[in-house]
Amino acid sequence: MTSASPSRPPWDVTGKVVLVTGASSGLGAHFARTLSGAGASVVVAARRVDRLSALCEELESAGGEVAPVRLDVTDPESIATAVDQVGASFGPIDVLVNNAGVGLSSRFVDTTVDQWNEVIGTNLLGVANVARAVVTSMMAADRPGSIINIASIMGLRTGPAASAYGSSKAAVIHLTRGMALELARYRIRVNAIVPGFFATELMEQTQDPTWLAALERGIPQRRIGRLVDLDGPLLLLASEASSYMTGSMLVVDGGHSSNSL
Repeated sequence: MTSASPSRPPWDVTGKVVLVTGASSGLGAHFARTLSGAGASVVVAARRVDRLSALCEELESAGGEVAPVRLDVTDPESIATAVDQVGASFGPIDVLVNNAGVGLSSRFVDTTVDQWNEVIGTNLLGVANVARAVVTSMMAADRPGSIINIASIMGLRTGPAASAYGSSKAAVIHLTRGMALELARYRIRVNAIVPGFFATELMEQTQDPTWLAALERGIPQRRIGRLVDLDGPLLLLASEASSYMTGSMLVVDGGHSSNSL
């Protein structure tokens, strides 16, 4: 059993190489900022590398080590190339934040086969395929690691027009447990963050203020989450502070999923 030195708290991520998928906006961009600010070398990934330029400039100007890679989580060749590029830039990956995903608000009877394929292909198969490539590289290097899958409370509870999206996130939760069981022997931990509703630019632009007010009334803490609320769970799972955690789901939702029916 080891313990962190007095100068380095157990939640320290200094020197860790972290890959964040879906980093061009929203939660992914925030995760990159948090990890870079905590001392990690961060590789930010998205389908459009040009959308990562401003984020990279921001993190570099703050003294961070950061690099962009193109990554389409639905394309196995793109995944393999991106993982190789991370190794060439910073060395073996220590932490994967498996964040890339797509949303869909559509009634079950209106959801097309193509929409189902896109949601499941991105939110479930994309998560699984990126994790498999990263885990394979960890095993080849005989290194421990941490996989952090990003799920949603819609995978725990349901709501209107959320059958496809909720199903994909419920599958991510079950995938996390299955991966944790199989990979523990290789010193690879697999956990998930399960966010509730958070104040992202996309939510504020697409949701009616009346709907947002009604949503807040249904959350026991009476507010939508702030991105900073995810920092503690993220740094916990990315660091050695969670060395005895695997297969865990950290729900961060202000009590929303525990509300009475």
